[in-house]
Amino acid sequence: MSDGGEDPPIVEDEEDTPLLKKLDVTGAPRITVSAKTTDSSSHDTDREDSIDTPDKDDTVYVRGDPVIKNGVDVSKFLVSTRDDGDPALTFRSIALGTVFTALSSVITMLYTFKPTQMQVSAVFLQLMVYVFGEAWAFATPRPDRFKWRRLQNTLRFLNSGQPFGIKEHVVASLIASSGNNGLSGVEIYAVERLFYKQAVSVSTALLATFSISLCGFVLAGVLRPLIVYPSEMVYWSTLPQVVLFQNLHFDKSANRERVKKFGWVLGFAAVWEIFPAYVVTWFGGISVFCLASMHAPEGTRTIFSTIFGGASSNEGLGLFNFSFDWQYIQSKYLSLPFKQQLNSWIGYGFWYVAMLGLYYGNAWDAKRFPFMSTSLFMKNGTVLSTSSIFNSHGTIDYTKLDEIGLPYMTSSTVWGYFTMNLAIGALITHVLIFYGKDMVLSWKQSRSRTQPDEHYQAMLKYKEVPMWWYLALFGLCFVAGLVVNMSGETTLPVWGYIIALIVGGFIAPFSCVLYGLYGTGVSTNQLSKMVAGIVHPGRPLANLYFASWSHQVILLAVNLSNWLKVGQYTKVPHRVMFGTQVYGTLLGAAFNYIVMTTIVSNQREILLDPVGNNVWSGSTIQSLNSQAITWALAKEIYGPKGRYLIVPLGIVFGLALPILHWGLIKIFPRVRKWPLNTAIIASFAGHVYHGNTSWIWSSIAVGVFSQFWLRRRLPRIYNNYNYLIGAALDGGSQIVIFILSFAVFGAIVEMAPKSLTSQY
Repeated sequence: MSDGGEDPPIVEDEEDTPLLKKLDVTGAPRITVSAKTTDSSSHDTDREDSIDTPDKDDTVYVRGDPVIKNGVDVSKFLVSTRDDGDPALTFRSIALGTVFTALSSVITMLYTFKPTQMQVSAVFLQLMVYVFGEAWAFATPRPDRFKWRRLQNTLRFLNSGQPFGIKEHVVASLIASSGNNGLSGVEIYAVERLFYKQAVSVSTALLATFSISLCGFVLAGVLRPLIVYPSEMVYWSTLPQVVLFQNLHFDKSANRERVKKFGWVLGFAAVWEIFPAYVVTWFGGISVFCLASMHAPEGTRTIFSTIFGGASSNEGLGLFNFSFDWQYIQSKYLSLPFKQQLNSWIGYGFWYVAMLGLYYGNAWDAKRFPFMSTSLFMKNGTVLSTSSIFNSHGTIDYTKLDEIGLPYMTSSTVWGYFTMNLAIGALITHVLIFYGKDMVLSWKQSRSRTQPDEHYQAMLKYKEVPMWWYLALFGLCFVAGLVVNMSGETTLPVWGYIIALIVGGFIAPFSCVLYGLYGTGVSTNQLSKMVAGIVHPGRPLANLYFASWSHQVILLAVNLSNWLKVGQYTKVPHRVMFGTQVYGTLLGAAFNYIVMTTIVSNQREILLDPVGNNVWSGSTIQSLNSQAITWALAKEIYGPKGRYLIVPLGIVFGLALPILHWGLIKIFPRVRKWPLNTAIIASFAGHVYHGNTSWIWSSIAVGVFSQFWLRRRLPRIYNNYNYLIGAALDGGSQIVIFILSFAVFGAIVEMAPKSLTSQY
């Protein structure tokens, strides 16, 4: 590994170090506080993550370069505290943000109806904004070239000929990335159109979308001291963006070499993406086992496809299946801390065993139905028509239900629902047990303005967003929701709407803490649906709206907190961050709605198909409807005598997992050094229960290379290029996907053969 120089001394002999300790896990969530505010009572040596006092520099160096281990290292070595005082809210930033909000909303809505769901890469939007922002500055005339003062003022307002600054760039990218915050509400409208053959009125759509899209912002404002200000709240998956922002705008001459490499990688990624996405689509999932069994008997090929297949939607588990399509891998596996990825791999191990064991063990009559599907089925294995058990009011007709029988689910779906609940329970107790004291301390530091993070301190010169702004926005959202639910179109009563907001408000702080520390969260939507089913039996549409309002409180708190952290890193004023995210959210929701209605109208038949094809799939919408129906029958399906009682029990089992973890630490103190998080393990144990799975092993390979080897062995290259190259790969692949989606795929949608991405 040596480059010819002498390595600095290592604190410990690696050969004598336990394996998990040798991993030197990135992102260990140790919230660092100043020595002045910490006393001996703050330490708990039995906790997984303890509070450190920075009385000495404990940074590890390799060949003179720091190894990034935690959030403090990120603040010190990866992200600059530089603030040039350039304007943030300008005509150019609003205009570019508006244009690219339309772009991101359209693409994201398209992928909602694709075999693998994904959102437009924030890095792709960031790059497109940069290109057009620089072109705006270069191609427009400078105001001082004209003599007329009024014209000069107009050109200055239009940012004509003025440099494109980092804060403008951040604001425009923020607006564009906020365009999908209202997606949850629009998905409900899609379910109504597809499965209930009805559509809400324009006024209901407007008010409900406004309420659903913005109701969770208030929690981000209240929780800022806990989920934004501390150093350890890194939001790791956003780091590539932050690093790219600064590399593009700070010291351009010094960064010329890195920007040049960025351009070459982006070009390579763009050219390469043409092959897996269009020319040689089997690059999307290559399995040696599937290829070897092509001429085997049909029964053997089916088993191999179930275990090793995964390139097509709902094909199989994708074991040892590698994808070379970066649009599905993405840079998050270059940025997520190794600690998070290690836990996710443990979860995948449980996932493989459980999925195969349940199916081939014929749990819940699994072999009658497809291996993976989110549709509901009748006892004979045919797809259940939802209209066959509903009356004209969109509620369950129990007379019809008695004739048809209770619906069945695939074993993969049951396992997916169970692990969601397992992860939610583990999330709550894990945060309380391992981070409770740190959260209290961070709150006290924020109140006294003594939070030691240097980026937080640098932002103290900007006016904070008054709490009444958040409360006023929530008040408007609350009233809009009341009006909608009082009208009766949602079938959700007002008291149910209030309970939905309370449930979301309870879970949001836990989800935000986990996301800030690990760069990923757990799916909490299942809890909302479970509570909805309990309080609104027989009302699937009411359950959908209940879950949407409840879950959006959580999702929006996370999203706004994430961007507030980006603003803290890049020194964009707090009030600008707040206002522009509200604007982008509402604008994007409108575009989402328009695209949804177009796709549902034109692709209705294939979206109702339980399998779909390699171009269109209704699995996401089908899953929403399936969950709504099954939870509307919560007593019959999930109750004490129900077929799937195990699903709600997942919450109880999940609550116990961190307690068992804590108990093991008490008995075996060495376990404390193991970077385990039971919430993440449980989440990934059923994370993928439908859709494409061929990308999983590729993501593992990327994570091992970046976070285990490169970060520890070549920190200089890692610090300078890891996030930059990841951003370039994302940008190149997303540009091509955007072009192909509109220039090619839309034209050949009816001709694209399913076999293109099949293993056989």
